[in-house]
Amino acid sequence: MQEIRLRTASGTLAALRGGDPSGPRLLCLHGWLDNAASFLPLAPHLAGFDWVALDLPGHGASDHRPPGCDYAFADWLHDGLDALDALGWEQADLLGHSMGGAIASFIAAAVPARVRRLALVEALGPVAGDPEKAGERLREAVRARRARAGRPPRLIPDVDTAVAARLAVTRMAPEAAALIVRRNLREVPGGFAWRSDPRLTLPGHLRMDEAAVQAVLRGIEAPVLVVAADPAPPYFTPGVRAARLACLREARLAVLAGGHHLHMEQPGVVAPLLLDFLRG
Repeated sequence: MQEIRLRTASGTLAALRGGDPSGPRLLCLHGWLDNAASFLPLAPHLAGFDWVALDLPGHGASDHRPPGCDYAFADWLHDGLDALDALGWEQADLLGHSMGGAIASFIAAAVPARVRRLALVEALGPVAGDPEKAGERLREAVRARRARAGRPPRLIPDVDTAVAARLAVTRMAPEAAALIVRRNLREVPGGFAWRSDPRLTLPGHLRMDEAAVQAVLRGIEAPVLVVAADPAPPYFTPGVRAARLACLREARLAVLAGGHHLHMEQPGVVAPLLLDFLRG
């Protein structure tokens, strides 16, 4: 496994690359506030693939968006496509977790020829918004962005404190949190600071409603595997999941008891499902 840098028009993307250079190409996209290290528990199982796990912009070691810019969902699609271009991959399999799965879903819908197979953990399209609350959401997003400007980074005394902070907002195994956190820290005088862009925590200005999300998902041509957790998170309920799966031409669903980071906490269970699907 090696650290690589991918030069794109919008900045440099950091990534981890491993496996077999002659194997099937697999691009891995992580969840919100995670990074490429979230795929390390799966890495031993992906030895037969030429796999690349990105740090999406604003995460891990990748560049942040320029000042004055936002992290709009549509821009993530171009980040994924820019990574494929920088790697020289005309087509690849995509593996996405949570937000990364939402991004991968819409890449597959937008440019079907570039995605052979689509494997998703705890995702199928982005979180939908309530159209009745669109105005309220817009006001809150604008207010939050204006208030954030110029705020200094938080000083973190040690890695354990950073891991505890992550566990306070995300239910996951401490060892999984530690993998993500260590890649997401930079040393500063007196301790550490988050590498991740603080703008990532701001509310988005706009969200598609559920009907629009489903309309986009109908454009996916690749076979799809969804690995979902039980209990389900409130934004990806069994009802939402079933309605979205019904939009696809070819799909498999596997539901496993566990938390949102299934691929990190149960790699030995998730990996066989992924390999059976990706090798099909």
